Amino acid sequence: MNRIDILRDSIIDKLLTISNKDYLTALYQLLNKSSVDTDVVELSEEQKIMLQLSEHDILNGNLISQVELDKSDLKWLKEL
Repeated sequence: MNRIDILRDSIIDKLLTISNKDYLTALYQLLNKSSVDTDVVELSEEQKIMLQLSEHDILNGNLISQVELDKSDLKWLKEL
């Protein structure tokens, strides 16, 4: 079972213990108004170009590890 399934099951378990009608109604309205699955994010041309450049970097192996990035950031911060 992956993390999303575990999280969903945990939420369902907690919901099953709630007996306050007002609380459940409020949760229902919150979930009903949520449009997480239907929202489409439109990217600007600049964002699309940045994603294409990132993909190009990945394909060409132009990568840096998180550890290396953190070290570089610390060095840069110390120089300020």
